[in-house]
Amino acid sequence: MPTLHILGLIVGWIAVVALVAGGIAGNVLPILPGAPLVFGGLLLGAALDGFTRVGWWTMGILGALMVLSIVLDMVASAWGVQRLRASSWAVWGSVLGGLLGIVLGLWGVLLGPFVGAALGEFLYLGKSRQWQVWRSAQVGIAAWVGLAVGAALKIAVAVVMVALFCADLWLY
Repeated sequence: MPTLHILGLIVGWIAVVALVAGGIAGNVLPILPGAPLVFGGLLLGAALDGFTRVGWWTMGILGALMVLSIVLDMVASAWGVQRLRASSWAVWGSVLGGLLGIVLGLWGVLLGPFVGAALGEFLYLGKSRQWQVWRSAQVGIAAWVGLAVGAALKIAVAVVMVALFCADLWLY
């Protein structure tokens, strides 16, 4: 019976690592829910230990960090576009470009929000004049920068979550 218990722990910790790694990837790839996956993996890790070393206070802090990461995602996406006082068309274009970009792979994920925001702003402005093309390009760049900043902040929060978990797990 002890061998079965050890095997279960090994499989459990492999699942923890897979969930956390998937969550960290999800901070960059919009198809995966980054912060909830990281939190779920860490919650599983704490449960495997019976919450003896990683307690409910730590899990509460990790839950708050998960919520912070989700809020950062929403704020950062809109921040880049709204910083230039772009239209709501640009904001929606950025969101739709990001979602459609998922289908096109890595380049779609990287360029989708830029193209969507630029196209949305261009359509909002109407007639094609040189300044409108320039303005649309600026809005597209702002959308991309906002998403990049948001991804960097979400990765930082995920690293803090993992570090706090590991410190509690190993230093207890």
